[in-house]
Amino acid sequence: MERGFSRQLGVEYTSIYEIRGPLIVVDNVWNASYDELVEVETQTGETRLGRVLEIGHGRAVIQVFEGTHGLSIEGVKARFLGTTMKLGVSTDMLGRVFDGLGRPIDELPPPVTTEFRDINGEPINPEERDYPSDFIQTGISAIDVMNSLVRGQKLPIFSGSGMPHNTLAAQIARQATVPGEEEEFAVIFAAIGVQNDEARYFKTSLEESGALNRSALFLNLADDPAVERIITPRVALTLAEYLAFEEGYHILVILTDMTNYCEALREISAAREEVPGRKGYPGYMYTDLASIYERAGRIKNRKGSVTQMPILSMPSDDITHPIPDLTGYITEGQIVLGREIYRKGIYPPINVLMSLSRLMGPGIIAPKKTRPDHGEVSNQLYASYSRAVQLRSLAEIVGKSGLTGTDLRYLEFGDVFEQRFLSQDKDENRSLDESLEIAWEILSYLPEAELTKIRPEYIKVHYKRAEQA
Repeated sequence: MERGFSRQLGVEYTSIYEIRGPLIVVDNVWNASYDELVEVETQTGETRLGRVLEIGHGRAVIQVFEGTHGLSIEGVKARFLGTTMKLGVSTDMLGRVFDGLGRPIDELPPPVTTEFRDINGEPINPEERDYPSDFIQTGISAIDVMNSLVRGQKLPIFSGSGMPHNTLAAQIARQATVPGEEEEFAVIFAAIGVQNDEARYFKTSLEESGALNRSALFLNLADDPAVERIITPRVALTLAEYLAFEEGYHILVILTDMTNYCEALREISAAREEVPGRKGYPGYMYTDLASIYERAGRIKNRKGSVTQMPILSMPSDDITHPIPDLTGYITEGQIVLGREIYRKGIYPPINVLMSLSRLMGPGIIAPKKTRPDHGEVSNQLYASYSRAVQLRSLAEIVGKSGLTGTDLRYLEFGDVFEQRFLSQDKDENRSLDESLEIAWEILSYLPEAELTKIRPEYIKVHYKRAEQA
């Protein structure tokens, strides 16, 4: 074994035993640690970063972030640096664009960093966690009124192939605000395995709206090595935690697409020859996803917060697939994009009957942190639209002639709900008051007696009697 020190950074090995997919196996290693940072030097002098995934019996398995393409067993050096991967963080990183490993790609000098932090973060002490509350306005009616997002929450978006989840993500990043307060609010946007045109869209969208000044973009492209996708969300969340808990910012973290992250996880698991779980994904995928999602939250006696909106595309629109299934266990609800609604040309195609924000009631409505009628209007919209959908199915069997007058009003309500409330322009930023007024307009298509979820005093003030059909 050849072993020595190089650059005074760590212990260097040339005893490469095997290269397997994105992994390098180094022989005769006895003093390395799990997750230790490794610098891999190629035959041409190029350096690539990696980390230790496994250590034992004198061998270390290294995951190479930039991939192992072009490497051979001979002539490759592995330098163990004796530390975990860390990211230099500072407020100067806002307004900048980085690659999936946190290196600037916007042709500007590297930002001046104030400290370095482990990208794996530190778990928040459950005793110190503060309950997520306070409304975040996205400007999208179906979210703000019926699936409200609150500070410190993790609320994923479940989508499908070809649906506009990236457009929705960019719109939320542009429009997200904390209404009524002058507190700092920033967006950390991590694109995982996206195509080049999608990356350009995200960047251009934020630049044109002026939101890039309060945002940081981390872009892992589809042609980048798949294993880099394991690092991208962790790098983004490291900056988010620093800005939130040290600088007092309220941070919204958007991660898209977590399906690409899980595919990379499966690739590494297969290369390590691990026993596969459901659909070939590793059995520890739940724990791995939780290590990302649980980095959202608030800490008592600290001003800032980290709110997450992970986005994932469900394979074959299957909500029981392991990725959305496990995500749903960890997060506090989900926003589901519906294929049938999308085919009607409605944007955003949010299926409100399958969507849920578990913190909406106790986090916002109970303490009346929005309008007093908010919760009851939301409940009525759910109940009325659900009945409209059921009546559509019935009408296909018995025909509209077999329905009552009230049933026909519900059918009309369902159409207006989709076209007037759900549907909005990609650049339309509605305030909560505007969204609630639209809700009252379409509820007024129903007879007053049908509004059983709303108190009479609210109906008296808001019901549009003159606009009944």
